[in-house]
Amino acid sequence: MAVSRPRQFRLSASFWEATRIALDSLRKNKLRSFLTLLGIILATTTLIAVTALIHGMDVYIAEKVSNMGADGFRIVRMAWFGPWDPKKFFEMQKRNPQIRPDEFEFVKSQATLLKDVGMMASRDARVSFKGASVEGVEIDGITYNIPAINNVQVDTGRGITYEEVRRHAPVAFIGNDIRTRFFESQDPLGKTIAIEGNPYEVVGVVKTLGSVFGNSQDNFVMIPIEAYFKTYGNRNGIRMIAKAMDQPHLMEAEDEVRVLLRSYRHLRPGQDDNFTIFASETFVNLWQSLTATIAAMAVGIVSVFMVVGGIVIMNIMLAVVTERTHEIGIRKSLGARRRDILNQYLVESSVLAGVGGLIGVAAAWLVAVAVRNLTSVPMALPLSAIFIGVGLSATVGLFFGIYPARRASKLDPIEALRVER
Repeated sequence: MAVSRPRQFRLSASFWEATRIALDSLRKNKLRSFLTLLGIILATTTLIAVTALIHGMDVYIAEKVSNMGADGFRIVRMAWFGPWDPKKFFEMQKRNPQIRPDEFEFVKSQATLLKDVGMMASRDARVSFKGASVEGVEIDGITYNIPAINNVQVDTGRGITYEEVRRHAPVAFIGNDIRTRFFESQDPLGKTIAIEGNPYEVVGVVKTLGSVFGNSQDNFVMIPIEAYFKTYGNRNGIRMIAKAMDQPHLMEAEDEVRVLLRSYRHLRPGQDDNFTIFASETFVNLWQSLTATIAAMAVGIVSVFMVVGGIVIMNIMLAVVTERTHEIGIRKSLGARRRDILNQYLVESSVLAGVGGLIGVAAAWLVAVAVRNLTSVPMALPLSAIFIGVGLSATVGLFFGIYPARRASKLDPIEALRVER
């Protein structure tokens, strides 16, 4: 115990002394230090910025892009995921017929693994109120249960009822953009808006949904699906929105609906589906495949920057060893061991690279804040990325500092003292 205590103190003192020397060197040679650390800074900034983008998008997609939930899925005429293939896309357009109301009724009556299923159709139209009008508003014809299935909440008033759907009632459940445009200073409930000239009484307002990639999700009006069919027909744009009994039965529920639709459409075994079923997992998997490509590219870029930065640090540390040859000789003549000299220069190169990592983290944070505030791209900087960035930088400095440190530790003290300062 009496022997280990002085040694522990000496190692601790050596570490802090080396750290002080490294920081002092950075302060005295600011331009050289910046150029030395440029590769490390660029590498860390790239790594943290890409991590912030991927993490932000993961959160964004989980919260906003898919409102189906973990147990929801959709049945549509056609949807495209993955690499673009024009030939297959046009084949699907020819092969896949529109979803029909009778198919919805068949699935609704026969499915046993669904908690609920609704029908929806959409198109853009002009909405007016007392002389003011808005073009390009999404008009959604819905069954009464669509808001609940899509996790849409009521802000004021109420949603559309089953009886209103059955009676083709001219009622409307509006998004927040419509309320802001027409009813900013008054209560919208009970007021009558016009959709392409047809009157609809406002019965409720949807709680704000926000935007996806800068596109508002609140610019819509929901009306009963039968009223929609009365105006626009029931031959185009219909889709089914379904919820499984629970998340563990999601795949089974999708398979059940697939079998029901195939049988209703008289598809033979071996024939491709002429409709598309997809769930939230489809978006997640598509995003994960995309992020894997982005991450691989980022790793390649970061690796190049790190290697370049490490080589520059190694060359600078070799120059530092040459500058301090006389100093090393004095330290060795006063009893410093090879291990002490080795540790000093390893710590110094690691601290040098670690400071570059910290600067890179700060730069990446500024980039993330600027992108998030000035664009619609979501970026979120996870705390773990900061530790990874700084830790990786310090590790690179440690690795590329080994050769200069070993060279310094092997200097002969007598020869080193002969070198002029």
